[in-house]
Amino acid sequence: MTALFYIINAILNIYWWIVIGSVIMSWLFAFGVVNNSNPFVNAVARFLYEATEPVLSPIRRFLPNLGSIDISPIVLLIGITALQIFINTTVARAVFG
Repeated sequence: MTALFYIINAILNIYWWIVIGSVIMSWLFAFGVVNNSNPFVNAVARFLYEATEPVLSPIRRFLPNLGSIDISPIVLLIGITALQIFINTTVARAVFG
């Protein structure tokens, strides 16, 4: 059972970094640092978009429109951290006593 908690934490940590990578990639595109026509850059950007957009789009529906500022990744990162804390404290203690 302990291994299951480690695996869940590892998956949440990996997803946390995927969200960070997606934010950084969007900034690089916005400021013209990277070229979208590069096949490798395009593949990385597509992977990050496909991995994060299904979770970020429902969050965007509930957030107010702030113009060009998108705070949905911040909300998602706080949610991931809160979920990890909940799993590590409440669920793990309930299972292991």
